[in-house]
Amino acid sequence: MHIPVLLKEVLECLNPGKNENFIDCTLNGGGHTQAILKMNGPNGKVLGIEWDKEIHANIQKQKLERLIAINDSYANLKNIVEENNFNNVSGILFDLGMSSYQIDEAERGFSFTKNQPLIMAYGETDKNAKEIINKYPQDKLEKIISEYGEEKFAKKIAKKIAEARKIKPIETTFDLVEIIKQATPAHYHHQKLHFATRTFQAIRIETNQELENIKAALPQALQILDSNGRLAIISFHSLEDRIVKNFFKEQEQSGKIKLATKKPITASREESENNPRARSAKLRAIIKI
Repeated sequence: MHIPVLLKEVLECLNPGKNENFIDCTLNGGGHTQAILKMNGPNGKVLGIEWDKEIHANIQKQKLERLIAINDSYANLKNIVEENNFNNVSGILFDLGMSSYQIDEAERGFSFTKNQPLIMAYGETDKNAKEIINKYPQDKLEKIISEYGEEKFAKKIAKKIAEARKIKPIETTFDLVEIIKQATPAHYHHQKLHFATRTFQAIRIETNQELENIKAALPQALQILDSNGRLAIISFHSLEDRIVKNFFKEQEQSGKIKLATKKPITASREESENNPRARSAKLRAIIKI
């Protein structure tokens, strides 16, 4: 079940009012959107974007009134808004990262705890994880695992992948987990963070071009927002948060926005205990001038 992260804090940042329009760029389970819809009635709408076809279909089944649910990537935000003639936008939300549905139910290799095909694509992409693992040059794999996964054993992991795929194609999540295990020292296998986490993160980011999509979407979001409109972004790892932080800093210096959060908002101890996904969440928000 998808539990919306930092829900109370998101609503405080966006401050939805009656009849105001909002965009949820990452619908996921629809938790944030449903909360906004309770506050922006009777005529306010939410334009919800979800790249994953399965999650989008699940949202459609809920038949939420005043929700326009679109199956697309938020990288195409401006086009989506124009095609749906969605104007007077008071607030925009990004809840970055994976949905719990993708880990728990989508059989696309997002989780290293289940033996599934190496796909890792949220929606339509130019490549999947299997192609990246089996076809990328060793040095490119090392760069991705090092930069996107911040993995200190990236060189050894990339080397072991290159060796293994010469013998037979790397097909499943368990194939990849075993290779990572062989490439890393024994002490690395007994730490709090699973030894495959960083590599899986890196391959997933590359598959979906996640960081490039964030960079593409942020200027579009600012352009779409009305004056005094609010933009709230939840990130889950340092790479995402760095992009958001730097973008906000640049826009503040150019006088286009003011910060609604001086420092990132993090989950309370209670929320972190009840929802482990919230532990790494950081919320930043701005107001357009």
